[in-house]
Amino acid sequence: MTYPTRIALIAALGGFLFGFETAVISGAEKTIQEFWKLDAFWLGFTVAASLIGTVLGSLIIGSPAQKYGRKKVLIGIALFYLLSAVGCALAQQWILFVLFRFLGGIAVGASSVVGPMYIAEISPARIRGRLAGMFQLNIVGGILVAYLTNYLLSGTGEENAWRYMLGVMAAPAVLFFILLQFIPESPRWLVLNGKDQEAERIFIRLGEQGAAQLIREEHRLAAGGTREKLFNGKYNKPIFYAILLAMFNQLSGINAILYYAPRIFEMAGFNKADAFQQSVYIGLANFLFTALAMTLIDRFGRKRLLLTGAVGMVFFLALTAVSFSNPAVTDKHVIIYLIGFIAFFAFSQGAVIWVFISEIFPNSVRSQGGSLGSFTHWIMAAIISWIFPIIVEGSAMGGFYSFVFYSVMMFLSFLFIWRVMPETKGKSLEQIQKELGI
Repeated sequence: MTYPTRIALIAALGGFLFGFETAVISGAEKTIQEFWKLDAFWLGFTVAASLIGTVLGSLIIGSPAQKYGRKKVLIGIALFYLLSAVGCALAQQWILFVLFRFLGGIAVGASSVVGPMYIAEISPARIRGRLAGMFQLNIVGGILVAYLTNYLLSGTGEENAWRYMLGVMAAPAVLFFILLQFIPESPRWLVLNGKDQEAERIFIRLGEQGAAQLIREEHRLAAGGTREKLFNGKYNKPIFYAILLAMFNQLSGINAILYYAPRIFEMAGFNKADAFQQSVYIGLANFLFTALAMTLIDRFGRKRLLLTGAVGMVFFLALTAVSFSNPAVTDKHVIIYLIGFIAFFAFSQGAVIWVFISEIFPNSVRSQGGSLGSFTHWIMAAIISWIFPIIVEGSAMGGFYSFVFYSVMMFLSFLFIWRVMPETKGKSLEQIQKELGI
């Protein structure tokens, strides 16, 4: 295993925790609703508390990552994951549970910015898509493990099963913290902070000898030797691409499906035990098709994967909507339709979003650009996940309305990707910025 691959794998463990924290609540949300006697609004808020944290985490993390370095911030993120896992498992009061969910969300939001950013900055151009894609592969691996542990722990008793489900995350959080001690700082961050010699030593190990001097010169010419601001009019193109791609990622309904998978399957006529089991199939499909996308992303490119995925998602979301169009009839084919949707999402949006956003911003504003894309992603996730239980509990046709909306949004995403989005495969980060005119 090459040196860039090893350190990318360690950094990508933040993605595993990201995925686990995202999906684990699906196994606990109905019990939590009963335990604290929450109505649909407050259940949505409790689930979305993590997502509100992700919005804040993604919004504020750019500055610390730029000031203190990617490595130190990743270590802090690992500690937040650990605190959240232990706190949620032990919480005796609803407000404390929400607080620790919020802290876990901050870690997710921060991780979604800094993890892909770090991996992009240490990856050689020829394999950057695969290495940056490791972050997404770890996300779906975390989702799969969360669904699996939820299923295995669901029979340990209603009273404490949800605590075990949420507390399991402490183990990978400790492992992540330990392994981070053995990775180097991002060499591109070192160049920006005048540590060219240290950066060059790391670049040599990464197989990019001479990169430090080249990056320093390009940064000097572009920024006049000063730190730039993202919203200066120069970066409108990458800002537009990042915002639109992040919005469409969540307008697919992916997080509503991941957070409420057992509930959706119960709506379709499965009993509680089977609903947990079907969720594992969702997680497995997510993992397998993300892994497939990782083998193809540097060969076929980001844009082709996104277009293929958009077509498949429109089709399967429409079928799911039809399944919920008659509240008096249950349709267990929903499991096939949702697995189809997840497969196409994982193959496209899921695999590409963090790679693409980490590529399109120049070195001097990459942390700010990553924060913007992640912030947009998570604010949309919070909205979608908060209102989903309100819609499905407020109307017998709520499932139908939700999935029709998601299908229409994916059709619009196809048009955006086809007509507007650029391709970035096989190009150095500096080449991509030149082609975007920045």
